[in-house]
Amino acid sequence: MTESTFPPPRGCPFHAPEGHLADREAGPMTKVTLSTGQEVWAASRHEDVRALLTDPNVSANRLNPNFPLVIGRRAVQSRQTAKPTLISMDPPDHGPARRAVLGEFTVKRLAALRSRIQQIVDEHIDAMLAGPRPADLVAALALPVPSLVICELLGVPYADHDFFQARTSTLLRRTAAEDEARVASEELRSYMDELVKAKEAEPTDDLLGRQVLAHRAAGTEDHEALTSLALLLLIAGHETTANMISLGTATLLEHPDQLAAIRRDPAKTPNAVEELLRHLTIVEWVTSRVAMADTSIGGVPVKAGEGVLTVNLSANHDPSVFADPERIDVDRGARNHVAFGFGAHQCLGQNLARVELQVVFDTLFARIPTLRLAVPAAELPVKDDHTIYGLHKLPITWE
Repeated sequence: MTESTFPPPRGCPFHAPEGHLADREAGPMTKVTLSTGQEVWAASRHEDVRALLTDPNVSANRLNPNFPLVIGRRAVQSRQTAKPTLISMDPPDHGPARRAVLGEFTVKRLAALRSRIQQIVDEHIDAMLAGPRPADLVAALALPVPSLVICELLGVPYADHDFFQARTSTLLRRTAAEDEARVASEELRSYMDELVKAKEAEPTDDLLGRQVLAHRAAGTEDHEALTSLALLLLIAGHETTANMISLGTATLLEHPDQLAAIRRDPAKTPNAVEELLRHLTIVEWVTSRVAMADTSIGGVPVKAGEGVLTVNLSANHDPSVFADPERIDVDRGARNHVAFGFGAHQCLGQNLARVELQVVFDTLFARIPTLRLAVPAAELPVKDDHTIYGLHKLPITWE
């Protein structure tokens, strides 16, 4: 067992930090110290991360006093009646709550959205091409595309995107003060509370409206639960994909041989998306747990009350699963990665993210074949201060 401080800085945006890799090589489980001084276990090997995320003896409850607090502040709950989100639920509550909304994210349903996603991407690329150079791909494409898609899916007015994007950024910034995060949380919840009330009064043909009607028919209406679900989907639905678009684009531009492969054959793009998800793993530790009973992970005893982090980034660079893991290979077909988590809490919107990423990469590189970084990769402003990794800006230009 070794001890280290968590999280280690990435340094290079395109590679896993040495601290994560060292923890994995040190053994099946290591002890790490969080900014709060709390010592918790870290599962860094691929098999241990998957074992932990399917262990019935651990809890996802972020309000548990022993839950690992990587960002140094307790989960913000702005009112006593607020319900936990899906990512914080344990059995028996989690299963029914997830199944109630799972049908909105099936491959078939999202395939039907593909033409609309294509239209949104084309419109934003049109606007970018008509604007000045260099452009910021984050502001021009990476952030607005998933924001608009999730707004239309949920039934959230896109005109309010500046409001929720700013408050989401505050919540995800590790250095944000607790009071600042609480205000952002309260403002977001109040906004969504009013929106859900409007859907309840007059259900619309969108995810939230359909949820209102489905729960009403089943006699399971719960305003606070639907508000919590809506908040989770809005935050996760735009922030994660936006960071993958920007960082994935930069990565492909820095690996021209891999970019050339998907330009020659767009059928390779789905595998390229999986490889980028694996290699970059922008959500590197969110799936943390606290043991509710004595258990064992990787042969290491974990006592009831101890916290455990799943270091997904390290697991996705485990050489026992991914040969030469530091090399980007769009032909790898790494669908066994854990970038979306694993088990019952695996990311609900993963199919939506895949469709968006495939459409963006195919369209962007086909329409702008001379696209390139406008600054050296080493100068890209990275989100080392956020719980979801990415780029603050991505200056790009073209001929």
